Amino acid sequence: MRAVRIAEKPFIVGLTGGIGSGKSTVADRFGRLGVAIVDTDLIAHQLTAAKGAAMPAIAAAFGDEVITADGSMDREAMRERAFSDPASRQRLERILHPMIRAESDRQCRLADSPYVILAVPLLIESGTYRQRCNRICVVDCRPETQIERVRRRSQLSDERILSIIAAQVDRATRLAAADDVIDNEGGIDRLDQQVAALHERYLAMADTLRGKTDD
Repeated sequence: MRAVRIAEKPFIVGLTGGIGSGKSTVADRFGRLGVAIVDTDLIAHQLTAAKGAAMPAIAAAFGDEVITADGSMDREAMRERAFSDPASRQRLERILHPMIRAESDRQCRLADSPYVILAVPLLIESGTYRQRCNRICVVDCRPETQIERVRRRSQLSDERILSIIAAQVDRATRLAAADDVIDNEGGIDRLDQQVAALHERYLAMADTLRGKTDD
């Protein structure tokens, strides 16, 4: 009788893209197809909310000036500090990244779907994405489109938007790391077509992985 070995982790698709590329919209379209979404931005918000697990370390490292009245992290104050002072950004990352990594890994293991979308804005920048993901899917659009989208949804100046884009890996580097690319320059119908095609591909790949773990 053949022994069945349980896979250590599910088939994971790392979803990433520059600011304003439409990662959240793409993740939502996969979610509508029944795919589990593990969103590291959401995890980060939970960790830095009032009574969040990261708040004691953040308060100890940065003081009350980055804490709001309700005990959550003042995101705007921290954003200003992180962008003006690389050492502060690195200190914040040393606090948050291990926590985000641990919680996202936990959620991926517990996900109840054939594969998991792991949405990570700075996935390529992390340097460990190939160790975590079976596939890398990049949501892509022109820089001009990024700027326009961020401008519409936020009160950030063009100068701040450009500084955020400059802090991320460049478009060419992101595309070079991709196994799959979603072109998000068109409308939602075109986006859904691309997501549907990738969904079928990922289902087949996940089935193949499960078959190997059963051998």
